[in-house]
Amino acid sequence: MTRMNSKVRVDALELAADAVQQASKRGATGAEAFVRESSHFSCVVRLGDLEKLEEAGSRSLGLRVFMGQRSASSFSSDFTPKGMEALVNEAVGLAQIVAEDPFAGLPEPNELGALPGDLGLFPEDVLALPTQDRIDYARRAEKASREFDSQISNSEGGSFEAFIGRKILVNSLGFAGDYSQSHCSISAAPVARDANGTLRRDFWFSIARAIRKLESPEEIGRQAARRALRRLGARKIPSSRVPVIFDPLVSQALLGNVFDAVNGDTVCLNSTFLSGKIGQQVAVGDLTIIDDGTLPGGLGTSPFDAEGVPPRRTVVIEKGVLKSYLLNTSSARKLGLRSTGNAARVVGGNPRTAPGNLFVTPGSKSLHTIVAETASGLYVTEFLGFGVDITTGDFSRGAIGLWIENGEFIYPVEEVTISGNLKDMLNNISEIGDDLEFRGSTAAPTLRIEGMTVAGH
Repeated sequence: MTRMNSKVRVDALELAADAVQQASKRGATGAEAFVRESSHFSCVVRLGDLEKLEEAGSRSLGLRVFMGQRSASSFSSDFTPKGMEALVNEAVGLAQIVAEDPFAGLPEPNELGALPGDLGLFPEDVLALPTQDRIDYARRAEKASREFDSQISNSEGGSFEAFIGRKILVNSLGFAGDYSQSHCSISAAPVARDANGTLRRDFWFSIARAIRKLESPEEIGRQAARRALRRLGARKIPSSRVPVIFDPLVSQALLGNVFDAVNGDTVCLNSTFLSGKIGQQVAVGDLTIIDDGTLPGGLGTSPFDAEGVPPRRTVVIEKGVLKSYLLNTSSARKLGLRSTGNAARVVGGNPRTAPGNLFVTPGSKSLHTIVAETASGLYVTEFLGFGVDITTGDFSRGAIGLWIENGEFIYPVEEVTISGNLKDMLNNISEIGDDLEFRGSTAAPTLRIEGMTVAGH
């Protein structure tokens, strides 16, 4: 994996600026160019042997142009003069024939800018780690999972991944910015077998901006093995209405549903149960959700968003009251608001809305205490399938987990469906754990929700 040197960086900036200039010469009333350069490494070790090794790089430029209230986007990986000319011609030509959008346009000039200082997005240790050491991380994680217990009979492998990338944005309002970022991850996925020959697979992983911030491969392997072993002997259970405790990874998925409901793109379509709810109580008073794209080293942190607007700390829900949606420029204009700096995009696509570092503020109780205070209920460790309607809030997901009786885990559970409605679920949160950890750009601690329907046999 090679670092993108300063010459490449200057060339990419010049390339983006030239594309914007050429679009303006062709009559565009506004334009922006977005360049993405990336290098990705991935390896998988299975049963001690290297099974997969991939390394790839890419570099592409997307151009969005405006013709009054019309806009269009195009992209190319051909950076020759002929390729760039074709890109500009295509984007300008498309913008002349698409329908008008009264909310289309670049951000206002006074909204543009970048967060100052080192945000900790590009630690050198990811780049410096030799290939053999990367493979060894995967091998060590898998080895630790396989050696943890005699009931670990097989493995789907240990893996190591590393990503190094650069984003560059230039627009016709004079904004020009670029930044580098990296992240890496280790995972293990062991398979456990019980006395009857039943197999159960689980996993564990760690992801961070820097190698030094990852959990050790050995601990990842051991935790993956523990998770697989606790699934042995899983039972079906009768249907019931009980409290459900969500493991932090499952709470993270639930928070993703809340993000979908406060996503300005969805709000503009009136396709969320939280449309028109700003200033209203939508959740239990203990719940606060914050999106903060400024956190140093965060996996959702950046100096500017995909439109050149600086990210910020946005309180989405405060003590149960909906305070803000998350917005890009277009959705903000449609709602008569200002962008929250949450624009994201793929090269060649129009900006969409994405979280920065979205999280539920933690409570004060440990998982052990929350379980001990639960007379009977289900602890969910993994969701299966999909079944969430953001428009109505209806929620139904397959799940696996552990049954709780008299404040203790009794046995593993499988083949159940959890259902409810997100409107009720947000108001029925009875406990928020103290175990907030970021394993991605969204994070939530353990959550206990009262009165959910668990459908079994």
